[in-house]
Amino acid sequence: MSLLIARRELILGGAGLALVPGAALAALPSKLDFQVFRNGTKVGEHHVAFTGDDNARTATTNVAMTVKLGPVPVYRYKHQAIEKWVDGKWVSAEATTDDNGKMKKVSAKAMGTYVQISGPAGAVRGPADAVPFSHWNQGNFGKPLFNQQEGKLLKVKCTQVGAGHWTIRGETEIDDFYDGSGNWMALKGKLDDGSSMEYRRV
Repeated sequence: MSLLIARRELILGGAGLALVPGAALAALPSKLDFQVFRNGTKVGEHHVAFTGDDNARTATTNVAMTVKLGPVPVYRYKHQAIEKWVDGKWVSAEATTDDNGKMKKVSAKAMGTYVQISGPAGAVRGPADAVPFSHWNQGNFGKPLFNQQEGKLLKVKCTQVGAGHWTIRGETEIDDFYDGSGNWMALKGKLDDGSSMEYRRV
């Protein structure tokens, strides 16, 4: 069981920002911090830090979660992803995941006419406009998405159902929420075992 999305990884608010990554990046704070809850119990934290400016920006995500049965830890998860953006466009990503002791590494790079992705299942060539499934950037939701834990293209449909509210359905069931400036505020989703996952910004 992975805690970052309903399939394997549960590791972007106005309509005007929906398909304009540059605009979404321009409105970013220096960091986004969340507490993560499973069935109402806190199991970890999710942090995203932003450095640089609109010409060259880095987004660094760090996630740490522990699920316990009583006082005994039964599942641990750690994930780090480093995304590089130039002039509002995604150019590369490197991610490392410790999924309860199983290590996974993913790297991806925009190559102009395609995106080269390498992960646990081998090499994948994605379309030129493929981008990481990064909840902090709602500008990604109109494009092909790939999973930064497994290095696979995702089969999902992203729909804006209201101001600042996106649904992601298909291989996963997630709702993301954003404020009026397009900043990520919350997440709700379902895990493989039927339990609920919630991110609350702090």
